[in-house]
Amino acid sequence: MKVNGKHVVLSFVAIVLGFLISFSYQFTNSHTGTVAEGKQWQREFEYREKLIRLEETTKKLQQELTEKQQSVREIEANFAQQEKSFKTLVEDIEKLRMFAGEVQVKGPGVTVTLTDASYVKLEDNANNYIVHEGHVHKVINELRTAGAKAIAINGQRLVQNSYIACIGPVISVDGNEYNAPFVISAIGDPEVLYSSLVILHGVRDQLVMDNIEVKIEKKGELIFDPYFEAKES
Repeated sequence: MKVNGKHVVLSFVAIVLGFLISFSYQFTNSHTGTVAEGKQWQREFEYREKLIRLEETTKKLQQELTEKQQSVREIEANFAQQEKSFKTLVEDIEKLRMFAGEVQVKGPGVTVTLTDASYVKLEDNANNYIVHEGHVHKVINELRTAGAKAIAINGQRLVQNSYIACIGPVISVDGNEYNAPFVISAIGDPEVLYSSLVILHGVRDQLVMDNIEVKIEKKGELIFDPYFEAKES
């Protein structure tokens, strides 16, 4: 078979054309893959950016939440302190009203009954066997020292400026006269009040030495009316 130049040229052209087609196909595939990879990388980049922004936003919100919670705690603490101060103020006012005799008060305590001596020697002065204001003052002062919250004499409430005077056989308490026996009542811790009165060489012993009959009792509950009510009664 004879091969002429025309066949050689056609063969060469076919080879070159095949090479070009193959190269073009590979180039196209390679370029397509690169573009796809580029788009994938772009998406990943965008996702990372969104995630970073989301994390920053979350961090800011968390910080704001922490600040708000701290503000709420401070407000609650302030309210609690105000409530505590208000409660303390109310308690102080109630105590002052109680000491001033403006409100009824009740609670455990003691009663001290002072009675004139039942026996008087003929050669002695009878005045030495009766209860005087000094005896009453001794009991009251001791009870106050022992922590009595409120004191009354024969049911009449005593206040800060109460005065007690001896008028013959009777005692005047804020202008109201009372005969013996004199019952001095005090609200407070019964054990403490009682112990302060019966201590050796204490008030009870001093009163007995002055020929005064003394009776001290612990009470589960005493009730004192307000001062103005007691004064009017």
